Amino acid sequence: MERTDLQWLTHLIDCHDTEKRELKLLDSYYEGEQPLSYMAPELLAEMDDRVRQVVVNWPQLVADSIEERLDVEGFRFPGEPAADEDLWRIWQANNLDEQSQQGHLDALVMRRSYVVIGTGDEDDIPLITVESALDMFAEHDPRTRRLAAAVKRWREEQPDGSPVDFATLYRPDATSWWVKGSDGVWAEYERDEHDLGEVPVVVLANRTRLKRLGGVSEFKAVIPLSDAACKIATDMMVSAEYHATPRRVAFGFGEEDFVDEQGRKVSAFSRIIGRMWATEKNRKEDGADVVQFPEASLSNFHDTINQLARLVASLAGLPPHFLGYATENPTSADAIRSSEARLVKRAERKQRAWGEAWEQVMRIAIRVRDRAWNPEARALETIWRDASTPTVGMKADAAVKLHTAKIVPLRQTREDMGYTQVQIARMEEQDEQAAQDALTRIAGGDVAAMFGPKSADDPDGDAEREPEAAGAAAG
Repeated sequence: MERTDLQWLTHLIDCHDTEKRELKLLDSYYEGEQPLSYMAPELLAEMDDRVRQVVVNWPQLVADSIEERLDVEGFRFPGEPAADEDLWRIWQANNLDEQSQQGHLDALVMRRSYVVIGTGDEDDIPLITVESALDMFAEHDPRTRRLAAAVKRWREEQPDGSPVDFATLYRPDATSWWVKGSDGVWAEYERDEHDLGEVPVVVLANRTRLKRLGGVSEFKAVIPLSDAACKIATDMMVSAEYHATPRRVAFGFGEEDFVDEQGRKVSAFSRIIGRMWATEKNRKEDGADVVQFPEASLSNFHDTINQLARLVASLAGLPPHFLGYATENPTSADAIRSSEARLVKRAERKQRAWGEAWEQVMRIAIRVRDRAWNPEARALETIWRDASTPTVGMKADAAVKLHTAKIVPLRQTREDMGYTQVQIARMEEQDEQAAQDALTRIAGGDVAAMFGPKSADDPDGDAEREPEAAGAAAG
């Protein structure tokens, strides 16, 4: 049954409201603001505000370690050796160097982010924005697996201080803008009949599966271990207050002896951690005595945290040194690169999936700009920076060998070296200028520009021609 625009709007908003609580929780884990887990309520009540939660923010490390290896450097049409300048101009005009990074990060954290394409202020520059999953929701058509509709929501404060809810509904043939009245009813106030034939929204979904087109958070396997580490670290701090300092036991004292300067009773917690005690009782007359126990070791907490770190490294594909613990074998450059193999592979998988998403963004942007679909854009290629971290010397050595053996051309060699498309274009301009200068000198009679200067011992160049003459005579 075909829904009306109002039905689509209310349906998508209801679906978005259903998942927003979990999305906010995932966001809090990245920011290190998650609630404390595994802690007994009685202990929390006793500690009050004296000991804060210690956050071991492994989820942030997992997300950042992958996102730092995802940098788009351009787009290339089929059959073209260089990146397309017009598409890169659109990219730069929309500040997508920064926005793409934010979109990748939000997708890793909250399952997905969204890219919206529309008409910009300039005719030749479409407007492209990256949106958070906290503000947008989209639904796929179960038959075509393409987007059927999407909604973006925001709230504005009126001059009188009252909030007003707004929404944008994206459909394959039209985009409409809505406002929510004081009676709670949505009303359309603007509409754009673009007739694109598809929703001008692209989803950057993380770890999609056939039944999970909305993606899965990169934190899914790490959150339980991170919660456990936060609990152990917090317990360690509590133990540092209770046991890491020498504990004392008092004999011959009553409840009335534990009072402050004003004569008020102090809590049990204050009795335990108090640094100085004063009393009129003595050992001889009252039988009072104070015994000190040795302090406790915290090594069991350290071992537990290290074990949890190993589990996180195994599940997230992180090298051991990322989590701050050392392995039995001494580290070397080769060992470090080997330990990063799984992380690099994960980043390359993201590049493949999100490369297709960014290509779709550019296809729609071309359609918005030119008012027609470009058939060649179907084979558009996203150019990514190398996700691995080889040394400069290793990259240069491998690139030079491949170019010298005529396996790859010079431009690909420069891309493998990690130069940006702008840098490569500038190098090619300098190469062309140098070639033109050499031809100009040759035309002016400067043969040394091509063959080099002649030797002072051989001003006529006979030494170079003699081997050729000897070869001719032998033939």
